[in-house]
Amino acid sequence: TDEASRLFRQSTNLARNIERLRIRFAALARVEQTASVARQKQDLASEIEALERSQQFTQSRLSEFSQYRVVGDRFLSLDDLRSVLTPTEAYMRMAIIGGDIFMFYTDKTDAKVYRVPLADTALDEKVDTIRASISVFENGRNVTYPFDIEAARELYAALFAPVSDELSDKTHLIFEPDGAMLRLPINLLVTDDQSVARYFERTEAPDGDPFDFTEVQWLGRNLDISTAVSAPAFADARKAPQSDASHQYLGLGRNQPVFASTSVATIRGGAQSQDANCQWPLSQWNSPISDRELVEAKSLIGAGNSELITGAEFTDTRILSKNDINDYRILHFATHGLVTAPSPSCPAKPALVTSFGEGGSDGLLAFDEIFDLKLDADIIILSACDTAGQASIAATREAGVSSGGGTALDGLVRSFVGAGGRSVLASHWPAPDEFLATERLINGLFSGGRGHSITGALRLSQQQLMTDPLTSHPFYWAGFALIGDGAQPFLPGAGSPAANSEASVATTKAALN
Repeated sequence: TDEASRLFRQSTNLARNIERLRIRFAALARVEQTASVARQKQDLASEIEALERSQQFTQSRLSEFSQYRVVGDRFLSLDDLRSVLTPTEAYMRMAIIGGDIFMFYTDKTDAKVYRVPLADTALDEKVDTIRASISVFENGRNVTYPFDIEAARELYAALFAPVSDELSDKTHLIFEPDGAMLRLPINLLVTDDQSVARYFERTEAPDGDPFDFTEVQWLGRNLDISTAVSAPAFADARKAPQSDASHQYLGLGRNQPVFASTSVATIRGGAQSQDANCQWPLSQWNSPISDRELVEAKSLIGAGNSELITGAEFTDTRILSKNDINDYRILHFATHGLVTAPSPSCPAKPALVTSFGEGGSDGLLAFDEIFDLKLDADIIILSACDTAGQASIAATREAGVSSGGGTALDGLVRSFVGAGGRSVLASHWPAPDEFLATERLINGLFSGGRGHSITGALRLSQQQLMTDPLTSHPFYWAGFALIGDGAQPFLPGAGSPAANSEASVATTKAALN
């Protein structure tokens, strides 16, 4: 906004003036200390103090703007972090320093720091092993293998065993990952040895199914989990007022396929975009994601309080020109996410696939374009492939973000937070179509989420898939992570838990039929 821009310029000018005066003050300290010099030093000290007070006020005002908060590098004390936690919440931060891994734990009253008995290289290998049993791209398609339950159990023991007693009486865990854990949601880690033994006992039977994980004690089975990009970012999300948008829901997706005569779309942002190697193939637009989950969500919310933009209307130009996009509390995208690059020589500039519009449309809602949207949304749902994926540091800088970049929680997630989203639900791997798993998971949020927190609604919907042998493999239920404050209400208003559960079961049965 104009006001945020003005404050940012003011803060920059104040910082320069303060530094300039400090240099002059230091220079005076090196000359002969006469009465005149003493007066000059006193005047400079008063001027510096006045500018610092003005800077503090300016920074306080700037912190009210989400686009500044997402780029700000700020310190948060332990007391300040604890002040936003409830008695049943815990915050854990992971930090990799010189190859060593440390975990920091705090709740409302207790705190501890401990070293993880894994080097960062061993953590990478462990995460790669688990990821390879979830979804790997082979022979032109994604393939799922029996989940590596032993590796998931070993990783839980290494990372969380020292605080397992503390976590036992918590209902919500906020986790700030680092290193390889940026690529893996922690809800699929296994908390006990017994369920691992029972799994192998079942699978060794003549009729055992190695894809049946219905009795496994996952970390996310009974614990709500949010992901944080930093402690200040979490505190900001916790303190932010709920959206006062006038409408509940905006669903966007099912891009229009293109034809052979259509020119190939490219990623904008530099000379490389003209390189043939940096052009996305038309196939990216020719397998649109179904809008069934959008239609179902709209019916559950109520047609009078929601809107769908799909098909030929779902264009980048339409979204960027939608003046009332800040009137929607929930934004729900069901489309493909492009989070890597067409080739290694190209910059990774994450984008969501849209239909092609008129004029300068490229059929992509890109990272920097999202960052410039003016949103007032409590949650953005990215029901697409790998939407928690990384943006290159160069692309992060191009979008005006002066810190971060190159990690799995940058990219699309970071841009939606910068645009004004309080939390983002994004996927760590391609959203599965088999058994209508993604559709059931997302629609379960809307059918059973009223009266629950965002992470509570997500966990209840995940439990429906966990307990179904067909979808109990983590590939089907564990991929979505909530970045932000998951304790906020998903759908405001009371609702009978029993009725919500019945509605969720009915939706699941209807989807399977």
